[in-house]
Amino acid sequence: MGNNAENIADTFTGPVFRPGDAGYDEEIAGFQTAYTHRPALVVGAVHAEDVRAAVEYAARHGLPVAVQATGHGLSVAADGGVLISTGRMTTLEIDPAARSARIGAGVRAGALVEAAAAHGLAPLNGSSPSVGVVGYLLGGGIGLLAREFGYAADHVRAIELVTADGRVRRLVPGDELFGAVLGSGGNFGVVTAIELGLLPVAEVYGGQLMFDTPLVERALDVWRQWTATVPDELTSTVAMLTFPDIPQVPAPLRGRYVASFRIAFNGSGEEGERLVAPLRAVGERLKDDLRTMPYAESHTIHSDPDHPHAYAATNALLSELSGETLSALLSAAGPDSGADAVIDIRHLGGALSNPSETVVNHRDAAYIVRIITDPDDETAAKDKIRTALAPWTVGHSLNFLYGAGADADEAQTQAGYSGDTYQRLANLKAKYDPHNMFRFNRNIRPAN
Repeated sequence: MGNNAENIADTFTGPVFRPGDAGYDEEIAGFQTAYTHRPALVVGAVHAEDVRAAVEYAARHGLPVAVQATGHGLSVAADGGVLISTGRMTTLEIDPAARSARIGAGVRAGALVEAAAAHGLAPLNGSSPSVGVVGYLLGGGIGLLAREFGYAADHVRAIELVTADGRVRRLVPGDELFGAVLGSGGNFGVVTAIELGLLPVAEVYGGQLMFDTPLVERALDVWRQWTATVPDELTSTVAMLTFPDIPQVPAPLRGRYVASFRIAFNGSGEEGERLVAPLRAVGERLKDDLRTMPYAESHTIHSDPDHPHAYAATNALLSELSGETLSALLSAAGPDSGADAVIDIRHLGGALSNPSETVVNHRDAAYIVRIITDPDDETAAKDKIRTALAPWTVGHSLNFLYGAGADADEAQTQAGYSGDTYQRLANLKAKYDPHNMFRFNRNIRPAN
């Protein structure tokens, strides 16, 4: 970084950190603890001008730039360069009349849900309230009510972006970069704020139905067939996992292999009860908390862990979930497989199939299977499961790829797009970021 003849700290409103400084380790820490950015300079941005100045500084010194709000989706850790920490950018403005929100780069999903709920509105948020909204949108965003309303990115109305030339841009539908930014992560710059459309949803019927090991296979097959009959207003997922035998887990669940079905239905409780009856008929449940709830409580449907931890994940977008598909999956990842992985299957289709200006591709996929593992011993399990699902795999979702090394390579990134889309993105990358300043991500290399 040279001798820093310029007084870099005076350039920014927010704090600046270098390795060894008090607060550096805290600033670079994120939700993902398996690995972390180790930048030469951290800029704690508080507004768009800080971001612009940080990008300009990096360009002047020939340095790459990483961006972090919450650290949930970290894919490639920076070693040197500049990290722009956007967690302080928490501007959040709701326009009830326009049914929209202006969201700063550091806003978390829980804060947006709460603010929107005060007006009887809801965003298309995902399962975790601690995830950064902007990062989630840049990956596409498969929300709790995705089958009815589509990808969250499809509801973005405007993007405020700082590109590699240090220029602050406001992008709207029809602009060359607008759709390219939505679905490509942080490849084209640093998003400082997004304007997002909200939905008139105040309540949701949902919760979990959890079945013990003897009923897992039957419950999965019933769910597989049931998903072909439900309306688009109902989005469901299932998690297959062995609960660890630790004090933090309720005693009755410790060491058990279970299937937990998560339901979100935008409709009456009475209709919701009627729709889930075939699942309940499978047999006794370890957990059954389905109810009509204020949308502000929708995070309880998945009950994602809220503490930072180490994890890796990949996924497969499937053309179908036939009995043969399910059998292959259970052989590779079921209770007798020895695989140490959490399997999460999400029912797609509905409005997720609608065409869009965004670069969220593979919209014909019917299901997505996520494979979540411990990063220290995950390769064999992931490879085995991916191989088992290969006959039905049509691509990957970049929103759910977490991991370093081989799991963040160019082939994995390309599998998230059609060939034409990837080429268009590479051409735009060459135009707007020819030196690949923004490469600590699922990187799209500039076209030659």
